[in-house]
Amino acid sequence: MNLQLVRLLHLASPALPVGAFSYSQGLEWAVESGAVTTEAAAQHWIRDALHFALARCEAPALIALLRAWKASEMREVARLNAEFIATRETSELRAETLQMGYSLARLLRDLPEMPDSVRETHAALREIAFPTAWAAAAAHWQIDEGDAATAYLWAWLENQVMAAVKLVPLGQTAGQRMLVALAPALPELVAAAIQRADTNDWENFTPGMTIASSLHETQYTRLFRS
Repeated sequence: MNLQLVRLLHLASPALPVGAFSYSQGLEWAVESGAVTTEAAAQHWIRDALHFALARCEAPALIALLRAWKASEMREVARLNAEFIATRETSELRAETLQMGYSLARLLRDLPEMPDSVRETHAALREIAFPTAWAAAAAHWQIDEGDAATAYLWAWLENQVMAAVKLVPLGQTAGQRMLVALAPALPELVAAAIQRADTNDWENFTPGMTIASSLHETQYTRLFRS
């Protein structure tokens, strides 16, 4: 059995105790406002977020962080971590990545197999973004960067679809239809993310998501933290 695959499935699992299930990244406001009320609209919203936010910013950042961890370039890890946190446009999105990053870093700290360099770097960072902590685990387990980015995007996609199923609401079959429709784009998006990581060409221009996240901060009733 391929142990690296098992480790990757562990990192991408919704059972990873980082609280990802409690975030919708503005989708809850889109539903509340009437912008997303159907399966087709939910799929369109998630697709745009995947293509224009995750694939152009978060995935390249993850790959760059993974490379830095594998090369034991801790100063570069710290620089990339700070740069990624700076791309979070709203207080909710910033709090999300920091909470998830903190939770995963604490989990990794308690795993005896993690090297001291990981613990020391995490301890030295005042704030830890989720991709930073996630990349540390992937690097230690020697996971290929393309596989890592694919699993990371899949985990995000699965979480967003489940949020849509709860919020719109939709049936479980509708959620599976969305996953089947959206997943084929992942290989191409990962290949483009690897190229962006090579040039440090991150792009996070998503005004619609930013506005949705900002308005969600003062939404009267909420199920999700973002």
